[in-house]
Amino acid sequence: MGPVLDGVLQLLALTGALALAYIPLGNYMAKVYSADRHWRVEKWIYKGIGANPDAEMRWPAYLRGVLAFSAVSVLFLYLLQRVQGVLPGSLGFKSIDADQAFNTAASFVTNTNWQSYYGEQAMGHVVQTVGLAVQNFVSAAVGIAVAVALVRGFARSRTGELGNFWSDMVRGVTRILLPGAFVAAIVLVACGAIQNFSGIHEVGQFMGGSQQWNGGAVASQEAIKEFGTNGGGYFNANSAHPFENPTPFTNLFEIFLMLVIPFSLTRTFGVMVGSVKQGYALLTTMATIWVGFVALMMWTEFAHHEGALQIAGGAMEGKEVRFGVGSSSIFAVSTTLTSTGAVDSFHSSFTGLGGGITMLGMQLGEIAPGGTGSGLYGMLIMAIIAVFIAGLMVGRTPEYLGKKIGTREIKLAACYILITPALALVFTAAAMALPTPGNSMTNSGAHGFSEILYAYTSGANNNGSAFAGLNADTQWFNTTIGIVMILGRFLPMVFVLALAGSLGEQKPIPVTAGTLRTEKPLFTGLLVGAILIITGLTYFPALALGPLAEGLAS
Repeated sequence: MGPVLDGVLQLLALTGALALAYIPLGNYMAKVYSADRHWRVEKWIYKGIGANPDAEMRWPAYLRGVLAFSAVSVLFLYLLQRVQGVLPGSLGFKSIDADQAFNTAASFVTNTNWQSYYGEQAMGHVVQTVGLAVQNFVSAAVGIAVAVALVRGFARSRTGELGNFWSDMVRGVTRILLPGAFVAAIVLVACGAIQNFSGIHEVGQFMGGSQQWNGGAVASQEAIKEFGTNGGGYFNANSAHPFENPTPFTNLFEIFLMLVIPFSLTRTFGVMVGSVKQGYALLTTMATIWVGFVALMMWTEFAHHEGALQIAGGAMEGKEVRFGVGSSSIFAVSTTLTSTGAVDSFHSSFTGLGGGITMLGMQLGEIAPGGTGSGLYGMLIMAIIAVFIAGLMVGRTPEYLGKKIGTREIKLAACYILITPALALVFTAAAMALPTPGNSMTNSGAHGFSEILYAYTSGANNNGSAFAGLNADTQWFNTTIGIVMILGRFLPMVFVLALAGSLGEQKPIPVTAGTLRTEKPLFTGLLVGAILIITGLTYFPALALGPLAEGLAS
């Protein structure tokens, strides 16, 4: 079997598995967020934190819950790292420096999981399990909760009440993420991923000498890392490490985990607004972009005009020989089109155009299918922009799902789509202009610029992957990328929740002959075009200086 055919067959198998999970998981999540009864364990949690899960919240109260919980989470994780040296199970590792502790706390609380440290050489068992693993669950649940609040804004009328943040967040953990990650961890352990709390071992090498390895609760961390679109690896090599990702099957399984919730949330959306066709329209948009990006990535990485690449069967530099070009291409596109950031290959070693595709995937806003929750609300924002454009073209007040898209709504949507590009581009410009950040670049020219652009794009979009040639463990990068991650996560949530409140207060508008049918293929095409054009106009000059220049020169 040729490597190209192998990649295509893996893509088809993955698509089939996602299709089988789409309806049951989507329907189940809709029931979770529409249920009236609380589980007993959930009642214990509400009692412990002093929350009333039945109190409806308007958008300012919902936002205060999101921000307060996240602020406490950042502080807790920061302090946990700062005292690691005196904790049991620290494996002899010292406490984390202040700037790196801030960066890591911001990273895991914002669902980014950017790592400027070597996991197996820095974090002990307590920080990994009590700190990082817990945030993998709750940060993903926060994202889903905000998405559900926006869906309620579309589904409800004449009320600004969006549900209860504490109830939505806790249910996301107890009813969706914990059960799913538990099953996924069992599969990974059965396939060879490690799961223990052992200390550091001296391991002999084939060519002589030895190397130190520590164990850990790797399979459980790996499961939620992908299922919650988090991305932070237990080991520095991330999902290229055989302890995290042992076989080609687990590689495909991990891609499935990172895609299944974001895609299925479109079904949840359709059920909750009373029109599954609307969910299918968003699903088609996401799937079209995802498949298109995978095809482009395979084309760039399989193209081999030189003798060495012909022998290897494609651009194999930086890719695991266990997985090959096809599977690595699917993984790279999926991890950057979601907010996962996990890697089974090293994006800095991709071809110039291939690296540009991973960067563009993040710059779209990670909406195809995006992260857990963030992908859905990001796509809904783009749908609002698309109907606004359509309304301008025909001279009609734009509407979406029976709600008018007026001045307030379009201003909030515009702020949403502008904040992450502004963060990525402004901080990239600052890093390139100042001498200290430039010293961290191991490559000059277009690729060096791409390293910086990729870093801030990844941070602003809460992805977490990186071009490996950049030394990001400096006070400048730890601090600025930490700031970018926090602003890139929570400022968009402000606009999303304000928009949800505005939509919920409206009364439905009846469908007429002039209403744009947003469940039809015509709207899907308009939405895809709007996404690509808006992203292209925003980022093309920066991409032209980096990956495009590098790709055209090679």
